[in-house]
Amino acid sequence: MRAEAGRVAERRRALGVQVAAREAAIERMLVARAAVGVPDLVIVTLTGNDPADVARTLYYLGLISRAAGRLLAEQRAAAAELERLGNDAKSRAERLRAIAQASRADRDKVLRESRERRRVLQTLGADIRKNRREIRVLKADEARLARIVEAIGRGDFLSSTGAFSALRGKLALPVRGELTQRFGAPRGAAGTEAKGVFIRAPGGQPVRAIAGGQVVYADWMRGFGNLLIVDHGESYLSIYANNESLLKELGEAVAPGEPIATTGSSGGNEETGLYFEMRHLGRPFDPLRWVKLK
Repeated sequence: MRAEAGRVAERRRALGVQVAAREAAIERMLVARAAVGVPDLVIVTLTGNDPADVARTLYYLGLISRAAGRLLAEQRAAAAELERLGNDAKSRAERLRAIAQASRADRDKVLRESRERRRVLQTLGADIRKNRREIRVLKADEARLARIVEAIGRGDFLSSTGAFSALRGKLALPVRGELTQRFGAPRGAAGTEAKGVFIRAPGGQPVRAIAGGQVVYADWMRGFGNLLIVDHGESYLSIYANNESLLKELGEAVAPGEPIATTGSSGGNEETGLYFEMRHLGRPFDPLRWVKLK
């Protein structure tokens, strides 16, 4: 469209030159006609001038008049063409401006979308890095707990109180509350699988031992807060985390249903409650398969 606009402009310049040339020619003809003048027949008769000269003069004046008429017609046509070309050029200029504005709008839109994509990618990158850090921290915390459980399983703190396996399906959850996280569900934003369940409850509620046994761990641990582990014999362990306080110490015996801790948020959870696990031979399993839910 810009090349076509250039051709139109060149055509307008050429027509302008032609119009100027015709104007000069018309001016010369008018001057010549004024100089010759139109002969008056009465004066010619009285003066006795040769009629042949008068006829030649009239003939030349006719030629000049016809030539001037043609030039005037061409001039009017050229003027009309110039006006048409001017209107066409104006219309093309308006279209070009509209196209330029649309192009700028499209470019601005593309730039905005590009900036938004970069922002989203940066945010996603930050979230991914954060999640990776969380995964590493959670895995490190779980590995630390697994090492403690393994040490207990080797017999460092082993204590047996009877056939715990006979209690399957008869146990009660250690605290009353709402079950907000189940075994195997994604744990937090990191997406690692939960090795236990989370029971949401107000802070300070009593946490009770699910069965008789002996306390084999009672201390704070990163990721689990105030942590207490009870050995029930037959390589079965129950794990109580996120507690506000621990009511039992290492080596103490506990009775079924006895308060051993109080609920809290010491493990870094946003909500107060209890994180609860059960393990056999060091491997976690779903506690809900062993409890009797009301």
